[in-house]
Amino acid sequence: MMAATEQKTVYPRYAVIRLRGIPTTPGDIAATLDLLRLRRKFTMVVVVGSPSVMGMIERVNDWVTWGEIDADTLAEVLRKRGRIVGDKPLTLEYLQKWGWNSFEEVALAYISGEIETLACKKDFKAREGQRPPCIPYLKPFFRLHPPRGGLNSVKLHFSVGGDLGYRGPLINDLIKRML
Repeated sequence: MMAATEQKTVYPRYAVIRLRGIPTTPGDIAATLDLLRLRRKFTMVVVVGSPSVMGMIERVNDWVTWGEIDADTLAEVLRKRGRIVGDKPLTLEYLQKWGWNSFEEVALAYISGEIETLACKKDFKAREGQRPPCIPYLKPFFRLHPPRGGLNSVKLHFSVGGDLGYRGPLINDLIKRML
């Protein structure tokens, strides 16, 4: 049981984008990408940077790029590429039905740690009008376009002029090119 002085650890939020394709993916890497819900090229997930998730990201580091996402970029991703079950677009009216006022409010709540996850689990039950701690029926991944202007190299890491691996806050620039 947590004491009154203890606080819950708020991990940073990371955007992870798969940049390499499917055919040559080794089995263990494919399984980890599947757990991260990165099943296709140019899909993105937003994850909490807990130690277990960071271990998975390190394992697939040669297949993805990742970095800290900011609230403005996340709001734009939700607005333009967010989908709910049935492959319908995520709309402001849908968010308001569940008690959220704007895409920015959801993004800020997620980045600040007020809500733990963007997409609810399949067995989540909530009543309309009552704000849930997530967005019901939101797909847990985002399908992005290939980046405008192209990529440098999907065989080299970002630190040596490529596109793979950790890129820090510069992930936001890549995401904006892919919307």
